[in-house]
Amino acid sequence: MSSNLNLPAASVRTRVHVPLRFGDGFRAESELVTFHGLADGLEHVAVVLGTIEPGQVPLVRLHSECLTGDVFGSARCDCGPQLREAVERISERGGYLLYLRQEGRGIGLYNKLDAYALQDQGLDTYAANAALGLPEDARDYTAAAQMLRTLGADRIDLLSNNPDKARQLLDHGIELSERVSTGVHATSHNRGYLMAKATLTHHSLDLAALV
Repeated sequence: MSSNLNLPAASVRTRVHVPLRFGDGFRAESELVTFHGLADGLEHVAVVLGTIEPGQVPLVRLHSECLTGDVFGSARCDCGPQLREAVERISERGGYLLYLRQEGRGIGLYNKLDAYALQDQGLDTYAANAALGLPEDARDYTAAAQMLRTLGADRIDLLSNNPDKARQLLDHGIELSERVSTGVHATSHNRGYLMAKATLTHHSLDLAALV
């Protein structure tokens, strides 16, 4: 992670209206925003949801891409339900969902599936990454901070259980008015995964909901 309050400037490339529809029937109107000049060169997208009044602190979710959870509905993680929850909550409040192309906490899809195979042998999600010679979490939120600055969101409420997201945004000069916890989306398949996040990287999850 780089810590630099002098972020490189980014600019808006395209803004386009996209109606959203989820498998449970929930619908939301959104505007997708793409950017020029993001630090990592990846094709991150900002999803503008709800109405943001002048002077209002927007609710913001940094959501890392998860093909297995977001698209295929995998029960091994909580990514799909968190995405669905975030779209509804931000639509009600007004704000931004930043969809970040950082699959598998930044290690990529194939490495993530390799790590899943090791988890099936008894390793937790972080130990599996380490066994592959990979970092526990390779995500860098410099581009997310650039996106927020470009959108005029220098002060936000952050919808996240992950303290590292808050730390990195603060390092890049984004002021956090409040950190708002997401729900606990536990299944019989992801309890160990969620427990590891709570105990090893101090995500603000209610452990009572995982037993």
